[in-house]
Amino acid sequence: MTVNYDTVSINRHYGKYAFRIFRHYGEYASIPAFITMDDSTQFAAEFHADVTVEKIAEIYAEAFLNAVDAKGESADEKFDEFTSFVDVLREIPKFNDVLSSVMVPTEEKLSLIDKAIGNQASPTFKDFLRIVAKRGRLDILRAIHTEAAAFIDQRHHRIPVTITTAVPLDEQVLGNLSEKLRQIVGGEPIIQSVVDPETIGGLVVRVGDTIYDASILTQLKNVRQQMIDRSAHEIQSRRDSFRNPEGN
Repeated sequence: MTVNYDTVSINRHYGKYAFRIFRHYGEYASIPAFITMDDSTQFAAEFHADVTVEKIAEIYAEAFLNAVDAKGESADEKFDEFTSFVDVLREIPKFNDVLSSVMVPTEEKLSLIDKAIGNQASPTFKDFLRIVAKRGRLDILRAIHTEAAAFIDQRHHRIPVTITTAVPLDEQVLGNLSEKLRQIVGGEPIIQSVVDPETIGGLVVRVGDTIYDASILTQLKNVRQQMIDRSAHEIQSRRDSFRNPEGN
């Protein structure tokens, strides 16, 4: 299939690349329409796919960084290069749609990528994009980038931490929490602050799969559960005393 592109006048600059944007006047113009789904169907599809996508993305991310290491190159620099490309996908949804579409032949996608990044990209990153394209995984490129970011954080002992509170935290409080968290997590906490009005007081800290819950709501629930457990224990003790009266 022959594809005709019209080069848009000037090149928008994102990060270290000057990317050229291409407009197609054929089948690709309707790409967004055929992928639309109703909300419930989309939610179900995304929920089912997320776990698989995450695992596949993790494999590609690790392979990318391993290839960088094998060449003796800087993982941080190559990750920054990856980030610049992903920024373009976010800024130009149409470009992302074309690369993700099963309707577009792989060779056309590779041609688009070559025209877009030209000689600005390193051979290592271009090889990586070619491999991902040939294996039909350009649709999860942003997910691969997310997993690569997690690996980079691990290498620098940066630990993602989510702090949930009922009200926004000021910089001083966040600074104090960050200092305490360094001792807990054994690295540099990268804090994401989330406000949830249902958290009555205190805070909830999530580090990976571990949750440190110090909210008043949880304390109330814990007290309530302790009361229930104590009552259940007393009831059971009384039942046992009736069953064995001679043992009293």
